[in-house]
Amino acid sequence: MHRTDRVVAHRIIGTAGRRAAALLAVLAVWPAWCGAQPIEVRVEKRGELVVVDVEASVAAASHQAWAVLTDYDHMASYLSTLKSSAIVRRDGNSLQVEQTGEAHRAFLHFTFRSLRSVELVPPREIRSHLISGDFKSYVFTTRLADKGTHTQISHHGEYVPINWVPPGIGPALIKEETTKQYQELIAEMLRRERAGAPGPAASAPAR
Repeated sequence: MHRTDRVVAHRIIGTAGRRAAALLAVLAVWPAWCGAQPIEVRVEKRGELVVVDVEASVAAASHQAWAVLTDYDHMASYLSTLKSSAIVRRDGNSLQVEQTGEAHRAFLHFTFRSLRSVELVPPREIRSHLISGDFKSYVFTTRLADKGTHTQISHHGEYVPINWVPPGIGPALIKEETTKQYQELIAEMLRRERAGAPGPAASAPAR
């Protein structure tokens, strides 16, 4: 190879290397640009019992996260699995919430209805258990932690469904559905954060 050719090749390789490095740098920060938020979901089946744990982080104020997680009267407008959601009884921070919905995953399709007792410990904790509905039992606790630049959400739920959950594929589908649900919740938190919506009882746009 002539010296001129080697110089040209070196310049081409150098340019390609710099472009590749620039691309890697963009990809490294791309989730922050596009608003992607970390969500970790773990699902375990213990006999009939299904255990769900979620750790999620959102770049929104804790009062916005709290507002979205407790805005039961508008929740069906931003959670796609819900057909209806309403507070049917309120006594201070003690609520009764009725919800109906349906979910489709692979070959599974199911509808559900639940009436739950919800205890609010503002602005840090939400506790819920089943009163009646399409579960044998259902209990969960969701906690919020203000981390300054973001809010950390920790969720632990345990329930026994009426319908049989197949091993293997069942927990995988529950994990997929739970991840989607938290993606939608976080999207609404970010929407309200950008809009500067007030924390309590903020409304969501109708779909």
